[in-house]
Amino acid sequence: MEQIRSFIAIELPEEVKDELVHLQEQLKTVDPLCAKWVNPAGIHLTLKFLGNVGMHRIDSICQAIGDASRGISPFHLILDKMGAFPNLRRIQVVWVGLAGNLDQLKELQRKIEANLVPLGFPPEGRLFTPHLTLARLRETATPPVYQALGQIITNTGTESNVSFKVSCVSLMRSQLSRTGAIYTMLNSIELKPSC
Repeated sequence: MEQIRSFIAIELPEEVKDELVHLQEQLKTVDPLCAKWVNPAGIHLTLKFLGNVGMHRIDSICQAIGDASRGISPFHLILDKMGAFPNLRRIQVVWVGLAGNLDQLKELQRKIEANLVPLGFPPEGRLFTPHLTLARLRETATPPVYQALGQIITNTGTESNVSFKVSCVSLMRSQLSRTGAIYTMLNSIELKPSC
C-alpha cells in the first residue's frame, strides 16, 4: 500500500516569499555556507506534520480538516520579527515570527489537532509556535557566526508590514530528494465562517 509523507499547512503568497528571500539575503552576508537555507518557494506555515500515511486515509484526513475549518472565518497574518531556536547564543534554526489574527490561527490549529486524534495522530508534545523557517545552521558554524547572525536577527525587522489573508488550509505531500523536499498540494480546504 502506497505511503505518502504528508503535513497540513498554510501556503504563502508570492509577496511573502519575496520578503523571506530579502531576509535570507541579509543573513547570508555573515556566511552563506554556515547554514542550509530553506528554498523560499517551499516555505509554508506548518500546522501539523503527519508523517507517512496510506493513500486510503487521505479522504478521512481531509474530512477532519474540513470539520476543523467550520466556524473559522478567513483571517490575516503579518510577518513579524526574526528569531532563533533554541536561542540567539546557540542558533540552530532561524525563523520569522507571525503577528495578526493569531487567536484564529491557534484555534484553527487546535481544532485540526483535536480532529486528527481519533484518526490515530497523537497531539504534539510542544506548544504550537507559528513561524516560518528560513535556515538551519550547520554544525560547522562558529561562535563569531552565531554572534553576527544574532545581531542581524535582533536588529532586522521585515521591510514592510507584509500581511496575507488565510482563507484555506492545504494537505501537502513532501517527497524527499537530494536537492531538497518537493512539495505537492493534495487538497485545499477553505475556511468556513459560521452563518
